Amino acid sequence: MSATPAATPAKKKVLIVCTANSCRSQMAEALWRREAGDRWEVASAGTQPAGVNPLALQVIGELGIDTSGQYSKSVYELNPRDFDLVITVCDSASQACPQFGSHPNHRHWPFPDPVGATGNPEQRVAEFRRVRDLIHRRIRSFLRAGDDSDSDRER
Repeated sequence: MSATPAATPAKKKVLIVCTANSCRSQMAEALWRREAGDRWEVASAGTQPAGVNPLALQVIGELGIDTSGQYSKSVYELNPRDFDLVITVCDSASQACPQFGSHPNHRHWPFPDPVGATGNPEQRVAEFRRVRDLIHRRIRSFLRAGDDSDSDRER
């Protein structure tokens, strides 16, 4: 007798939203995809997509993460109800899209915007790395706590 193969659990789907979908949400998409492996399907989008910031791609690439398939997308092309989890990573996206705040599993994780960093090129890249690392820690913490953790739910 052959054993019945175990059913593969369906991947959960996360949508990460920011204003321009150029930096924080792009970094979060790449980091989440790497950390979650095949447990999650990951997408990012923006309220006013503006193309992917080259410095965001650079600092993600430093971690050996391939971002070649990522591009700036509009949230208005997506239905938030198609996702198990919606995360807004900037205040303006959270305010501009009230439908995300009403999502039953919405999290708001505001991160500083490194695009506004000033100084010489090394200082600007250092700010992108700092924000990348903040996002990375938050995603790791969430995934370690369990996909259904309420510890950081928007209230």
